[in-house]
Amino acid sequence: MLNIRASLKTGIAALLIATMTFGVLAPVTAVAQDRDRHDNRGGRDHDRGYRGDRHDNRADREWRARAEWRGERHWGGPPRHVHVRPRPDYYRPSYLPRSRYYNHVHVHRPYGHAYPGFGFYYRDNDALRFLGLTALSLAVFSHLNETQQRAHEEAFIQATDAPIGEPIIWNEDGRTGSVTALRDGTTPDGRQCREFQQQVTIGGNDEDAYGTACLQPDGSWQVVND
Repeated sequence: MLNIRASLKTGIAALLIATMTFGVLAPVTAVAQDRDRHDNRGGRDHDRGYRGDRHDNRADREWRARAEWRGERHWGGPPRHVHVRPRPDYYRPSYLPRSRYYNHVHVHRPYGHAYPGFGFYYRDNDALRFLGLTALSLAVFSHLNETQQRAHEEAFIQATDAPIGEPIIWNEDGRTGSVTALRDGTTPDGRQCREFQQQVTIGGNDEDAYGTACLQPDGSWQVVND
């Protein structure tokens, strides 16, 4: 009888210790798993070339929920091709800080070449309407030369007023890419907005990204957070 009682006490004590140990480790394991999931999401975002941070912007979410999108429309015609134009005689490559302001417009090129202008506008003042679109920079730009990068930006310029669904394609020195306006709409305060798809192909590998920009009262385009 004494042996049975002693064995029973020993079993109960072991059960209590195991329960307490699991209660301590379970939250730690859950936190570690949550952290791993968060880290993996961050890795995927980095690999896909997303720009900047991924913090939510409540104002952007609110207008997006109330925006009047006119829906996607399929383009039935041939794609438009960018014609690469030579550099003007006055242009001398002068690389600038990756993040700067010009006439109150934030110019941000975290990847690729940082230079004045946008597309085949080689002066900031000439490209003022489109300088805000530099925020839609892709990591793959670091593998393009300046002419290829400007050709991609020129495709962006043309996509701002192209029919919805019409791909604007560039092809320069073995590299190719495109910009397509997927849909357009109007914000509650009357601004015109467009959602764009970018694609760049290098060595048979495609990189895609999406972003939305809205037309400001002064006629310039400004990127809004996704």
